[in-house]
Amino acid sequence: MEAKLKKELGTTMLKSAGHAGGGCISEGQSYHTDTGKVFVKTNHKSEAKLMFDGEVASLEAIVKTETVKVPKPIKVIELDTGGSVFVMEHLDMNSLSKYSKQLGEKMADLHLHNKKQLEKLNKEQQTVGKGAGQSDVAAVEKFGFHVTTCCGYLPQDNQWQSDWVAFYTQQRLQHQLNVVEKSYGDRETRELWAELQLKIPQFFKDVEIVPALLHGDLWGGNVAECADGPVIFDPASFYGHSEFELGIAGMFGGFNSAFYSAYHSKIPQAPGFAKRNQLYQLFHYLNHWNHFGGGYKGSSIRVMKTLLK
Repeated sequence: MEAKLKKELGTTMLKSAGHAGGGCISEGQSYHTDTGKVFVKTNHKSEAKLMFDGEVASLEAIVKTETVKVPKPIKVIELDTGGSVFVMEHLDMNSLSKYSKQLGEKMADLHLHNKKQLEKLNKEQQTVGKGAGQSDVAAVEKFGFHVTTCCGYLPQDNQWQSDWVAFYTQQRLQHQLNVVEKSYGDRETRELWAELQLKIPQFFKDVEIVPALLHGDLWGGNVAECADGPVIFDPASFYGHSEFELGIAGMFGGFNSAFYSAYHSKIPQAPGFAKRNQLYQLFHYLNHWNHFGGGYKGSSIRVMKTLLK
């Protein structure tokens, strides 16, 4: 693998920098190269390239917003032995502590970025005369993403959809429940879902939803800080409802009140937020059930029952 990395990166030096890390999905290692330090993620699954290509597209989209720091992607390399590696910028990161408030502000900026682009585009289209309609602003009007992204190693259905409730119901929840059905064929889950999907539109009454670029998997393990501020990584991006981001953020800890206060000072909670937050957590419980097994079945069923009350 190291010979292939050297060749693909055009470096004579490739020396382990001693920093190794890995999540539940991939292994990570930092290296010194001729041009500086890089971080390399390795995954031996056959779907690794799809997963890493989605991560590259996610990071590139976030970089373009100039809102919150992410590691800059460098290259995805397929291994001769199967699987792929993903090379990105190495960042010296520590656990999030003093930059929680700033992360809240920057995540809100990320979520508001597309809304501002749409407003700018709208304004330009109404301007008569020179430059009208000549916008270079990339504004996204639908929900989805231009490539497949993976939350964990499961691919997400990111086909563009103009209706958020339909997108979330079909392309997020139904998609996960299809995997549950295939693996476990759980009758209780099936029956609860038959009821719940009819009720979902009620949770979105009078809520205006503008497509927001999301990190997509914002739990405590995917945030950190560098010397100059907060950083997020391992995204599974798509354009969706900004509130979706706060679903998993609230499940496993890692975000303090300074984060939420700063975030909500820019994006206030809309009526019905608490109920929708549970609906968004349901996706992650189902996704965890599909990744890590039946230990998450109870949580998935509990959330569905609570939403039906």
